[in-house]
Amino acid sequence: MKFIKLTAISAAVMASTAAFAAEPVIVVDEADAMVYEAEPTAVAYEAEPVAVAYEAEPTNTGVIGKTAGAVRNTTGAVVGGTKTLFNTAINPASVSAEAGTLGYGANIGWSLNENTELQAGWAGGDVADLFGGDFDAGDVNYDVDADFSNPYLGVQLRPTGNWFTVGAGIIVPDNDIDVTANADGGFFKVDGQQYNAAQTGTLEGTIEHRNKLAPYGTIGFRPNITNNFGLFGEIGAAYMGKTDATVRAVNADSVVSYTDSNGDTQTTTAGDVAKKAEQELEDKDWLEWLPIVKVGATYRF
Repeated sequence: MKFIKLTAISAAVMASTAAFAAEPVIVVDEADAMVYEAEPTAVAYEAEPVAVAYEAEPTNTGVIGKTAGAVRNTTGAVVGGTKTLFNTAINPASVSAEAGTLGYGANIGWSLNENTELQAGWAGGDVADLFGGDFDAGDVNYDVDADFSNPYLGVQLRPTGNWFTVGAGIIVPDNDIDVTANADGGFFKVDGQQYNAAQTGTLEGTIEHRNKLAPYGTIGFRPNITNNFGLFGEIGAAYMGKTDATVRAVNADSVVSYTDSNGDTQTTTAGDVAKKAEQELEDKDWLEWLPIVKVGATYRF
């Protein structure tokens, strides 16, 4: 079939060439005594090679065209989406300063729509006093010295379109929590036994939460005072996970006396007392659920 079509095309081209190359034909009309030239080019022009040639490969041409169109459309969508994301990233909607149980810090917000905002922030510092500065694990009281570092990424929603907000996100905690045991009446009461505090010496340790990523949730309010300035407050909690604790005695080999359940005097070492205190401290899981309470101010661009 292709051979026949190509033959027809060749014949049409040859006829056209011959028509153009031929000498003009002189026609004499004896009745009217007029002489005029015939124009054979119109006949040669009527061949339609284009339509035949176009039909030779209709399937492949259509597929290629559609594929090229799809590639162009996809490329345009990717480029357009990338530009939108880039413009959003370099043009934040707000900046906020905050203080609370996560620490002192700030965040940047990007508006995704009227009721949704993406936030990235950091809060940290020594906030142990916000938790009272000490806590009890078993019968031992511990003073706390904390250095928090809590970068976070979250979303703030306004489900009702007003001041009320709901927040959720992830904290990447890197918190240093140091503890020091306080004697009570000259004794450390650990695991039901009273150990001589003077012989035991100082017991100090650390606490580390196991979660490397801590999910959190909050509810709050964010009233706008002016078009650009607003305040906010939030309460909630973050799940920090179980704790790993260490407690050590400054003089681990020191001999410590205590009275057992039978009333007999026994001896142990300060290192053994520290190990028992460590187990109680770890079982405490202090701040496994870290309460979130924070207030702050926001400036909107």
